Amino acid sequence: QVQLAESGGGLVQPGGSLRLSCAASGRIFSIDAMGWYRQPQGPGKERELVADITRGGSTNYADSVKGRFTISRDNAKNTVYLQMDSLNPEDTAVYYCKVRDVSPAIYGRAETVYWGQGTQVTVSS
Repeated sequence: QVQLAESGGGLVQPGGSLRLSCAASGRIFSIDAMGWYRQPQGPGKERELVADITRGGSTNYADSVKGRFTISRDNAKNTVYLQMDSLNPEDTAVYYCKVRDVSPAIYGRAETVYWGQGTQVTVSS
């Protein structure tokens, strides 16, 4: 089993910045993709991709955060970060970390996805 520990959420004013961290621990084989998703509160609000990053460093961003958010990772620490700048009220949501762990070939290269518990980000004046 892999455990994910998220940190860095909180209350920030519009235009401000926050940095989220997500550290994976436990029985890790090889973490492939890592990413951040968010889910605003309210009926009908679905969880959406914010950004993800491969082990090799290739990144992908939602259009709504391009140019404002930066995802990065430290493979040695099994940690992914999300630097969020120029925050606006529409960024308010619970942010979730997601990682994909891949077992070695001897175990069939099985992929297992893990989710963090979520951290609240509130952008308000």
